[in-house]
Amino acid sequence: MAKRLRVACAGAGYFSQFQYLAWRNIAEVEVVALSNRDQVRGVATAERFGVPRVFADFAMMLDEVRPDLVDIITPPPTHRAFVSAAVERGIPTICQKPFGTDYADAVAVTGAAEQAGVPLVVHENYRWEPWYREAKRLIDEGRLGALHSVAFRLRPGDGQGPAAYLNRQPYFRTMPRLLVMETAIHWIDTFRFLMGEVHAVYARLRRMNPVIAGEDAGYIVLDFKNGSTGLFDGNRLNDHVAENPRRTMGEMWLEGSGGVLRLDGEGRLWWKPHHGPEAEHAFDRGPADTFGGGACEWLQRHVVRHFREGTPLENTAREYLANLKIQEAVYRSSADGRRIEIDGFDPTANPATAPREGG
Repeated sequence: MAKRLRVACAGAGYFSQFQYLAWRNIAEVEVVALSNRDQVRGVATAERFGVPRVFADFAMMLDEVRPDLVDIITPPPTHRAFVSAAVERGIPTICQKPFGTDYADAVAVTGAAEQAGVPLVVHENYRWEPWYREAKRLIDEGRLGALHSVAFRLRPGDGQGPAAYLNRQPYFRTMPRLLVMETAIHWIDTFRFLMGEVHAVYARLRRMNPVIAGEDAGYIVLDFKNGSTGLFDGNRLNDHVAENPRRTMGEMWLEGSGGVLRLDGEGRLWWKPHHGPEAEHAFDRGPADTFGGGACEWLQRHVVRHFREGTPLENTAREYLANLKIQEAVYRSSADGRRIEIDGFDPTANPATAPREGG
């Protein structure tokens, strides 16, 4: 058996638990160290997941343990420095999203990695949720026929009232861009995965909860190059029908000439052939007690397989820039009240801010 891949991680915040759990579940991986500015939290995370060494300084960790792969699970302002440190040492890297502080920053980080010839992957895991992988399989086998549209209705129910987000991710409250940059970007990527490339967008964003800085609701309409359409209807204040509203974060309808595939809040898929009755489509929904049916683990297994077997990578940093270009077009569309065509759109020209007022 080939030696285990030695992974070092940066970060010990709320979401990192799902990535450490995923690494622990992958037999071909050994997490050799983690770094975190808050040493108390870093040590607690290391003890929980069996990580043998904890550092306060990221670069020192890289120099001392010389990992085969780095997983950066920290906020955007740290990405450029951390990725640069890994790239300078020739260490392949996975970087958390949001990727970089803005589009120009993400382009610079991507360019530096490419110039050095160091693989850089963005940890965009929603396309790895089992229900989306199964939907893609059904599309590829022709079950849905010619694709007509996709719609997702986001309703996690965690953004209402004066205590919104405090119990899980309080930094959401001060983000000047929230719904699209933090959340809808997942479905921009997933819609591209399912439907193909985006031709144009039209969006209306708004802030409904006055205690937060950024937008928390909105509609995004996407025109795909294959002629199909997409709708993201996002509202973080209300919930939806599910034992755990965060399992899927909402519901999806995927329509084609062959019928309609529906995702419910329990991660179940329901197939209705054209002019036929709806019935549950059985598939492995993954574990219910971790994030997104084990999405982090599936993404991380995908990366491990690439380094062990040479298989192609999804969501390289270069590919992910397409998502960020669409994200910037969404903000510009909402600010200007007009439809934006993606080809020819310059995301760095007078970037739009998110709406700050309600309505």
